[in-house]
Amino acid sequence: MTIFQKIGTRLKNLFERFLVDHSNRLRLEHAPSNSASQLALSIAYRQLVASGAPLPSFKEVGFKAYSQTDEDGILLFIFSIIGVTNKKCVEICAGHGMECNTANLIIHHGWNGLLFDGDPKLVRQGNAFYRHHKATFADPPTFVCSWIKRDTINEVIEQNGFSGEIDLLSLDMDGVDYWIWEALEVIKPRVVILEYQDIIGPEKSISVPYADDFNAYVHPTTNSAPNFSGASLAAFVKLGRRKGYRLVGCNQSGYNAFFVKDGIADRLIPEIPVSDCFNIPKVIWGMKYRWPTVANLPWVEV
Repeated sequence: MTIFQKIGTRLKNLFERFLVDHSNRLRLEHAPSNSASQLALSIAYRQLVASGAPLPSFKEVGFKAYSQTDEDGILLFIFSIIGVTNKKCVEICAGHGMECNTANLIIHHGWNGLLFDGDPKLVRQGNAFYRHHKATFADPPTFVCSWIKRDTINEVIEQNGFSGEIDLLSLDMDGVDYWIWEALEVIKPRVVILEYQDIIGPEKSISVPYADDFNAYVHPTTNSAPNFSGASLAAFVKLGRRKGYRLVGCNQSGYNAFFVKDGIADRLIPEIPVSDCFNIPKVIWGMKYRWPTVANLPWVEV
């Protein structure tokens, strides 16, 4: 065994011990919530790559700082492995911006964000939050109130100063997400995280029909979660391949998928089959009980 192999093995063992010893702290409410601890974790990931040691799975790296579930940890892991270019991120339907997929990167890692939401009250709350946060008050993200439509999405993003390559796009509209990503051309994200409708299952490639004023909440919901919304993961995978992206994983609850641009760390973060995201109890339950409530609605095959 060479000295580099010995170093790699030691790093792997230390990292695995770190994950075990701090598993509760690294997940959800007890996640590393400050810049220093996240920076240390990012360095550990890069050291694993440099040593050639096996990398942890998404299930081992997820944690919540500002995201809904474990997306913050997964995004930190992905960008630790693939690096960043300009630290630009766009989030479509960010809510009030205090629990979304770009907040952690903006607050703890100095990213330049462009956030959209259609609710003026939520946008006011978000702007106030970032203007008063000690990490962002000097240079808060751009937070825009806009109802996103496929005919205007490129124009409204460009009007707010974003175009070309960016590091991250987050898309979570609870509606016509498929049609918005299909229409989006003004930015070229290296990583895309989007919400898919997990209750459809892994095989069907379908979406809700497009409408500028689409409202999922006029259709059946389960525990306030919309059932007739978005598109299936298979549909997004097909669209992603046309755009040059591969599916690399999902969040712990099985409704947010991560895509990486082809040609970027293909070996280190490989493509996974759609079926890997459907062995989660919540998802299995949803396919059995939620899907029948909307199975006969006018889904569109894509």
